[in-house]
Amino acid sequence: MVKLNELNDNNGSTRPRKRIGRGIGSGMGKTCCKGHKGQKARCGVSINGFEGGQMPIYRRLPKRGFNNYNFTKNFNLVNLGSVQSAIDKGKINTEEEIDEALLKTIGLANYSRHGVRLLANGRIFSKVNFKVTAASKAAINAVEKIGGSIITDFTIKSKCMGE
Repeated sequence: MVKLNELNDNNGSTRPRKRIGRGIGSGMGKTCCKGHKGQKARCGVSINGFEGGQMPIYRRLPKRGFNNYNFTKNFNLVNLGSVQSAIDKGKINTEEEIDEALLKTIGLANYSRHGVRLLANGRIFSKVNFKVTAASKAAINAVEKIGGSIITDFTIKSKCMGE
């Protein structure tokens, strides 16, 4: 029978911690394993991306491409698989039309400036009708294949275009 005072860890399962800065006899005294002076020997000031005064690589390399942030759409993405799992859990009634407000109340979508976009990741087995801002072609095909429908709303107007 094993007694509580005889219990030990397996050999090699634990290591003693490094006792840094406890004198030269400890083997980790004097500079405390940090070398000699300099910024990295100090506490909390190792700057990420700093290359010792040399121009950092992220500033040396040219920026490529064009990003038109003024006209990009920031959709909230919802997958068909997550909608099907919500139907299986009983959060969505298949008789009702699934719109953005319903998706937000059950937690599948958050606030988004441009609405909800439906994607075809995962499978859907229930016949449902969607009313969302946008949907991928694969999502439209998947929903129509089982007899459902997707109504997309392309009434998004960009403020920058003056419409």
